[in-house]
Parts: sequence; structure tokens; C-alpha cells
Amino acid sequence: MPRLTTGDRQFFTLVRQSVLANPFSDARKALDLSIAGRQGNDHRPEDVEMAVQEVRNRVKALEKRKQANIQLFKGKDRALLERTFLYDVFHRYIPQLDGLIADQLAAGEKSLKVPFAPQALALLRKRGFSRETAQRYFELCFQLRRAYFFIQKNLIGCSACMRKLRERLWNNVFTHNLKWYERYLWNRMEDFSTLILGPTGAGKGTAAVAIGRSGYIPFDAKSGAFVESFTRSFTALNLSQYSPALIESELFGHKKGAFTGAVEDYMGSFDRCSPHGAVFLDEIGEVDPTLQIKLLQVLQERTFSPVGSHRTHRFSGRVIAATNRPLEEIRGDGILRNDFFYRLCSDVIIVPSLAQRIREAPQELEDLLAHTLTRILGKSSAELTAQLGRLISKELGRDYEWPGNVRELEQCVRRLLLNESYSTEPQAVTDLGGWLAKGVKQGRLDMQGLISGYCYSLYERLGTYEAVARRTKVDRRTVKRYVDEGKTRYKDDSFKGWGRHLDAPDP
Repeated sequence: MPRLTTGDRQFFTLVRQSVLANPFSDARKALDLSIAGRQGNDHRPEDVEMAVQEVRNRVKALEKRKQANIQLFKGKDRALLERTFLYDVFHRYIPQLDGLIADQLAAGEKSLKVPFAPQALALLRKRGFSRETAQRYFELCFQLRRAYFFIQKNLIGCSACMRKLRERLWNNVFTHNLKWYERYLWNRMEDFSTLILGPTGAGKGTAAVAIGRSGYIPFDAKSGAFVESFTRSFTALNLSQYSPALIESELFGHKKGAFTGAVEDYMGSFDRCSPHGAVFLDEIGEVDPTLQIKLLQVLQERTFSPVGSHRTHRFSGRVIAATNRPLEEIRGDGILRNDFFYRLCSDVIIVPSLAQRIREAPQELEDLLAHTLTRILGKSSAELTAQLGRLISKELGRDYEWPGNVRELEQCVRRLLLNESYSTEPQAVTDLGGWLAKGVKQGRLDMQGLISGYCYSLYERLGTYEAVARRTKVDRRTVKRYVDEGKTRYKDDSFKGWGRHLDAPDP
């Protein structure tokens, strides 16, 4: 059997380490530089292209020597070449994989045929992989590219906290050790539930989508397509939008006649979720203890029963939950039961606020402006991005806190496009918390105004009187009275006048 030279062995060791490294980590960037043969610490986009080309050159050299087949080698040499050939095949088909992702997003739930699958599988077989192993690695290639696509494209930002977030999301999908994942855990990730924390509008839902659409999906060689579309693999539910009587039905489904209005059987979110997907439970902090017990059964036993039924259904997907409440409040105030919290938090991921991101990297604001404009316009515009940046700097200043986070920034861009101006005063209700805090700080707000304003701001965010009642621990009737009063007091011009009055000197 042939043996690798010392130089080849050293090079292919770097390639193996690169294959196993988190693509969003500093370690991976350093490996790209080493493979490309470049010195320094300034990682550039072209470094990856240089590394890919260098690996391809080495593979071509093996082909010339008729050694580009793992069956010709043994031991460590074979292990190194396995990773090297996978690296080469994966990067050869990145354009086709990206095209498949885009086409599948457009097609929706119908799984598309993969026209390049025969060629990719044949190349893996040519490199000495068995039919079964070649198919497994082809499935992994698509999963890796999907995860990179949804994490990199939708969670942009050069700040340290965003780089850390992308790295954590990758680990959430593949663990910190890809070798462990592909050997032991690729079909066992449903046991790893995730809790996502962060302020309202920061992008918790986007982070959840990146996880939910990046799960393992088998490939069916006979049909030439993956067994299902990844667009089916993510089911989202905002728990604060439903009354306690309806939440169970939305989650677990119900049988016909289970309650008044149940005129037919209904499949809940856990039934609708793909076996290869995830259910996203937003606003998990609004769930009462009784429902937490039933959700705990789903996490522990992987079973549930529809409302009005004694039949047991099995849930095979992952559970991702999110709340805008800080961790110390969840734990200290007993918002979540201890047993439920500890079963839910296999991983806790924190999505940073926009203000934190901009403080760490001022360039982040411009990057987000460019990203938002591209989504709105369908194309990029450096000129328009610069103009909007100047308008924001002039009207809001560099120290603006962005209380609505990324969601507020998106609406700011739209308003600037429409009116060439962004004033937070017409949106006083959506930033009512800031007005209330200002009133308390200056001592110009009566107790009735504080309570009604707080209840109304919660209602605007949570959507139902029941959710506000659970949050404030006040009965629904009292909450409704305060919310209605808040609507009258803060939604019309009197609120704007009151807001200006806060800045007036004492009489």
C-alpha cells in the first residue's frame, strides 16, 4: 500500500482539522490561512477560495499518481484522506447546494429532485467510499450547507457578540465536535432542547429558524430527492397569543367534541412537526405551571395526548423555546418550574440587543442597513445605505439605544424611505416603556398612569388580556380595565402632549 509523504501528511492534517472545525470560529479562520499558505491574522474572504484551490491541487496530484482512493491506504493516512476528499467534494458542489436551498425555499413543502446527486455520489464512490457511506456524507453535506446558509445569511454582524452567537448556533446543530455528531448524534438531536433569551425584536425567532431548518434529513436515492423539504421542519407558535383554554389545543391538538366549538379533529403543533424538525415555543415565560407539566412530559417521555383523547402520540422533533425575560427573573421569580427549566435548557443561547452590537462594532449599523435595504429592494445600494446612515445619525445620534432592536431598525428604514425622516414621537405607544421610565425618573407620573401604561404596553406586546394577567398576577377583569384606560390615555394626542410635558420645568 502507498504511504503519504511527511509533507502531505502535515497538509492533510490541517485539512482534517478544518473539516471538523466550527466555520464561525477563530480556529477555522486560522486553518484557512494555513491551508492557503498565507501568513498573518487578517482573514479575508479569498482565503477560503485559496485554501479550496490548494486542496484541489493536492487531490489532482494524488489522481496523477493513481492514489485518489481511500481503499489504497490504511491507518492514519486513510483517515486523513477521507476528510480531505470530503472537503474537496463538498466545496465542488457548494454552488449546486446553494441553488437547491434557494429553489426549495421557493417551492415550499414539496421536496425537489436533486439533479446533481448522482454525480456527487459517484465522485464519493470513486474516492473509495461505500454506497451507504457516500449517501450518508452527501446528506451531511446538504445539512452543513443549510446550517451555514441560515446562520450566516440571516444573522449578520461583525460584533464580537454576533460572532459568538453564530458559533453557538452551529454547535447547537452539530455539537462542538463534528466527529461525535456524525458518529453518535446525527439522528439523536431531538433530545437536546434549547432556550433562547434576548430582548424583544433582537432576532430570537431568526436564531430559532436557523436551528429548526438545519436538522438532518435523509436522502432517498430511488426518488432522487430528500425525504422531505426542510421548509416543513420548523413549526412556530407564539404562546402569548392564545388564552389558557386554547394553548393546549394549539400544542397538542384535540378530538372532535372535546369542547364547545371542536367540530372536527385538529392536529396541534407537535403532531404537525416533522420528525426531522423542531417546534419553536415563543414567549415560554407566559406558560402557567399546569401546562409546563404537560410540556415536561413531551420533553422527557416524548409523548402527549390531544385534548379529549386517551390515545398517546409520539413527538420526534426538537423543542426550541424563547422568552424576552432575563435568566435571573426566570429562575429567581419562579417563572418556570425547576424540573421544566432544567429539562428545557440543554443549551441556553442569548441573542444580544442591537445597542450592544453597535457599541461593540459601530460598523454593525451600516451592515444591517445594507442587509435590510437589500431585502426590501431586491438588490444592494451602497449610495442609499450611506444616505440612510447619515439621516439616522442626524436624527437619532450615535448613542440611540434602539429599544425595539433589529425590528425597530427595519421599520426605521421603511419610514426613511417613505418620509426621509424617522421620529420616535409618532410611535410613542410602541416605546411606551421608555416614556414610563422617564416619567418615573422625573417624578411626574401618577400611580394610575403608571399602572394603566404598564398594562397597556404589555397588552400591545403580548396580544391578549390573559397573557397580561399572567404577567402582572392580576385578574383578567382588572387588567382589561387598566388596558382600556391605557388605550385612552396614551394612544391619542394627549399622550404626545404628556410626553413633551415631562421635559418642561417645574412650575
